[in-house]
Amino acid sequence: METNISLKYINKLAVPAIIAGISEPILSLTDAAIVGHIPVNATESLAAVGIVTTFLSMLIWVLGQSRSAISSIISQYLGANKLEDVKNLPAQAIAIILGICLLVCLSTYPFATSIFKLYKASGLLLEYSVSYYKIRVFGLPFTLYTFAVFGIFRGLQNTYYPMLIAITGAVVNILLDVLLVYGVADVFSPLYLKGAAIASVLAQLLMAALATYFLLKKTQIPLKLTRPVNKELPKFLNMIGHLIIRTLALNTALYFAARFATGYGNAYIAAYTIAINLWFFAAFAVDGYSSAGNILSGKLFGAKNYHLLLQLSNQLIKYALIVGIVMGIIGGLLYTPIGHAFTNDRAVLEHFFDIFWIVLLMQPFCALAFVFDGIFKGLGKMKDLRNILILATLFVFLPVLFILDYFGWKLHGVFIAFTLWMIARGIPLIIKFRKQFLPQVQNH
Repeated sequence: METNISLKYINKLAVPAIIAGISEPILSLTDAAIVGHIPVNATESLAAVGIVTTFLSMLIWVLGQSRSAISSIISQYLGANKLEDVKNLPAQAIAIILGICLLVCLSTYPFATSIFKLYKASGLLLEYSVSYYKIRVFGLPFTLYTFAVFGIFRGLQNTYYPMLIAITGAVVNILLDVLLVYGVADVFSPLYLKGAAIASVLAQLLMAALATYFLLKKTQIPLKLTRPVNKELPKFLNMIGHLIIRTLALNTALYFAARFATGYGNAYIAAYTIAINLWFFAAFAVDGYSSAGNILSGKLFGAKNYHLLLQLSNQLIKYALIVGIVMGIIGGLLYTPIGHAFTNDRAVLEHFFDIFWIVLLMQPFCALAFVFDGIFKGLGKMKDLRNILILATLFVFLPVLFILDYFGWKLHGVFIAFTLWMIARGIPLIIKFRKQFLPQVQNH
């Protein structure tokens, strides 16, 4: 049975995946938007959300790579009509990831103050960052578990249930944020920043529960650990290893960006927080087409259908550029309201409006890079992704960041470095993909 790669089918996978993908950034965006308007130390609270979000995103992206690895293996076995051979792999993979996650939580919790000092946080900002993190970290295992289950659904060519789970989690998070941050008259007092953290953890817990329900009710994939060890587990761990190294390189860029922004002052890190969270939101939104590339490329590669695989890549380039341009236009039309949605602090808004245009301008480049990230993950070519990101970080992002900081470009330098970094990530992937698969198509 030939895999469908029509626009209608791609959108059937991509649109729910877009909605599902934005669940995690929505948690952070909601926190940022609500705490940015609290009546007590709003700027410091917003800056704390930015610093902690950067660190948590690092942990999520490092440990959450199980989603891509599980999806890649399952989709390839689905394409080869051998799904039964890997049915017990997800439970084994999830057990390993959660074990590592618990070790990370236990090892970072006592050292939260030292961790956020590395981001140049001090005084009230450091105090807020530590208290916010010490609540948010309890949601990390739930998020990683949910991500892994989403990977199973992706491998099965299903993005509908992850979408339902994500919508529910986002709506509940927003409601809880409003209630817990601002309090309820005559019932309980406002919890401010801590309330935002509690709301996020409760939403993540709910999403994990829903993910378990849908997986057990709607698929044949068990969550019970069984023997023997699946033959694909070493391959899974190898993929995870490459992706973890890759993600450490990615988070090196995010760490230095946050560290420099914090060093410029509280108004700068608050503006950076708004901009980087909007960038994360856009990245996860485009991730829907990346997910479609991940899902379909794995299946086509498993079926050895290289002709359709090349067609798929051409279509996704076009769709990615359209999505990136549209998102940039929407951001431009809503330029001022977007800033005021997060804060009323004049200094923060001035810095944000000064650099938000760079975030919008980079969207088409981001879209291309993210789509080919997805395709390469579907193909299981994690080593290529690792090498390209390491090179882009070491030889593009960091040199540009340090040079522009030396010349006093501040946040302009940070986001110009991000833009060039995305170009250096995307273009080599496109060239490498076409170099590998064009000859195979031409020879058949």
